[in-house]
Amino acid sequence: MTNYALIGAAGYIAPRHLKAMKETGGTLHAAYDINDSVGIMDSHFPDAAFFTEFEQFDAHVHDLRTHGTGIDYVGICSPNYLHKSHMGFALRAGADAICEKPLVLDPSDIDHLAALEKETGKRIHSILQLRLHHSIIALKEKIAAGPKDKIYDVDLGYFTSRGSWYHASWKGFDQKSGGIATNIGVHFYDMLSFVFGPMKENIVHHRGTDAAAGYLEFAQARVRWVLSINRDHLPAHTPADQSTHRSITVEGEEIEFSGGFTDLHTASYQNVLDGGGYGLDVVRPSIELVSHIRTAAIEPNRGEQHPDIKKIIAG
Repeated sequence: MTNYALIGAAGYIAPRHLKAMKETGGTLHAAYDINDSVGIMDSHFPDAAFFTEFEQFDAHVHDLRTHGTGIDYVGICSPNYLHKSHMGFALRAGADAICEKPLVLDPSDIDHLAALEKETGKRIHSILQLRLHHSIIALKEKIAAGPKDKIYDVDLGYFTSRGSWYHASWKGFDQKSGGIATNIGVHFYDMLSFVFGPMKENIVHHRGTDAAAGYLEFAQARVRWVLSINRDHLPAHTPADQSTHRSITVEGEEIEFSGGFTDLHTASYQNVLDGGGYGLDVVRPSIELVSHIRTAAIEPNRGEQHPDIKKIIAG
């Protein structure tokens, strides 16, 4: 049986990690969060120890290791800017880390973590669930079977409405979340490189507190993209009772990947347990991509703009 600990147990994404631990036959021994709204744990691991002070959590994990119940994996669902520190804790505690995206905010952090992997002999795994989605795998296979010199036209639009709480939380501060493109877009950029090959061009058309847009070129794709958390930016055809619109088209054909999306954490955990997982080298390109988006000059006249950017700029 696999032994787990969890950091960020009160977070939005934590229930998917708890479910994945349970469904892959593991046991959660210890969990930590500064907030105590963690009743969801009772549905999965009611006997797990829980701490709101990191020092107590650290001591408990150390005691488990001392008495022979070592932790095999630490799931990490904490705020983005704390990921590096918490992964370091996991490795030094003799466990592998399974961390939410974005793995880190700065590409140089990957080098530091690689050195720590070498020092401890433990590994870091990133949750990149889109790589396991059947629709994305089918698209990758289709592109691989097609002409090697074909460049595909791709549009990516992701609108996920957030209230004013977003800007008051850690997510509203770029130094903590990495900004819009990092916080809600990094897994899409990873998916694009997974399907279409290495990135060649990265142009930013718009970057704000609630939206970002730009143009990317990969080995086999030209991508117009836009991301927003502003409800007013939802495309006009979005149903009135719907607060999220997600669209990826390739050569004008919609790629549907909403179904099954929330179940992929279990598949991600199983992939790690089977000896797979996505390590630091896999993650690096997408972290470099979003890091550039965060600091690049705004160049609205270079590259093709996503059609939905007009509404964002007009607002």
